[in-house]
Amino acid sequence: MPALAIDDTTRRVSIDARNPAFFRAPLAAYAEIHAQCPTFFWEERQQWYFAGYDQVNALLRDRRFGRQILHVATREELGMDPPKPHLKDFDALEEHSLLELEPPAHTRLRTLVNRAFVSRQIEQLRPDIEQLSHALIDGFEADGEVELLKAFAETLPVTIIARMLGIPAEATPDLLDWSHRMVRMYVFNPSHETELDANRASADFTTYLREIIADKRRNPGDDLLTHMITSEKDGERLSEEELVSITALLLNAGHEATVHQIGNAVKTILDTGYSAKDLFVTNAATTLTIEECLRFAAPLHIFQRYALSDVELDEGISLRKGDKIGLLLGAANVDPKKFSDPNRFRPGRDEGANVSFGAGLHFCIGAPLARLELNLALPILFQRLPRMRLKNEPEVKDAFHFHGLERLDLVW
Repeated sequence: MPALAIDDTTRRVSIDARNPAFFRAPLAAYAEIHAQCPTFFWEERQQWYFAGYDQVNALLRDRRFGRQILHVATREELGMDPPKPHLKDFDALEEHSLLELEPPAHTRLRTLVNRAFVSRQIEQLRPDIEQLSHALIDGFEADGEVELLKAFAETLPVTIIARMLGIPAEATPDLLDWSHRMVRMYVFNPSHETELDANRASADFTTYLREIIADKRRNPGDDLLTHMITSEKDGERLSEEELVSITALLLNAGHEATVHQIGNAVKTILDTGYSAKDLFVTNAATTLTIEECLRFAAPLHIFQRYALSDVELDEGISLRKGDKIGLLLGAANVDPKKFSDPNRFRPGRDEGANVSFGAGLHFCIGAPLARLELNLALPILFQRLPRMRLKNEPEVKDAFHFHGLERLDLVW
């Protein structure tokens, strides 16, 4: 069976998301979708998907759609299955996640957290990120080879977000383990064993975070977690459950996508043969290079939304309250109506913003931090290891939502 089959007269598309021909190189499939029907009904998913840049950008901001649905309808009303008992701990950890909430709850929680993630606050982390980047490279430079994801790409962002929160550095191996096991839930049709494992990880993560929060209450520090514990908005503070959910989200989202983006960016630059000296010659050149990496090799390819009421969209699409739609961020980033020669990596490109961090209400709160980490860590890596090259062709993860590598072996 081919990875992709398109009937452009009915706008019905069959995509085998587990086919390596698709998940290893989705840009080729996106080019066919853009050419034939950028709005389509994905047969295997039984829902409408949108690939065009303007469509995706507009729907990310459209308040007729939300990340949550049970605040405006019951499961019975929507015909949804009841919660799975074996996912109780996972669901509890997700319940107050900023990623899943809608106003007014989202507004209240985001306001309490947002101050720590504005650019002027994040800029203060510059020396820490630079120092840690050099220290990590010091640990493997003399070896002449490295598996970059574990030795650098994973360690850097999780260490920085843990420091921001005031969580001990020695916890980072556990944080990475819990995070990896939880995010496997976001692939299509996770197995029962994946669900059980994610629930166990969630339970252990929750226990640990409750202990850390209790310690912060007794011994406040100058860190984000203490700020979240003590901050008030209209006389309200975050509940224990909210603190646990938000901290877990910040730790997971604070490194998971950045890990993939570092790996994808390094592979892309090495594959295309650009001179790192040219790519990172000035701050302006570095910024354009990083934004082109985010566009061309995005780590997150799908974001989903619920219709919060019956909705009529252009092109004759009727949605019922509770219907889900899929927004293909990775496809929007290579829309030929927005970007010239979109499937080519062109570091000097300056044709408008990518949608890799989303848009609208749920625009990634950690975008300033991720951008700073990428703008500092990648130039340092290429400066320190100018002869760096791929040891072999890296395997792409079999996880379409998150486009990233299994490992990235480099030699010099």
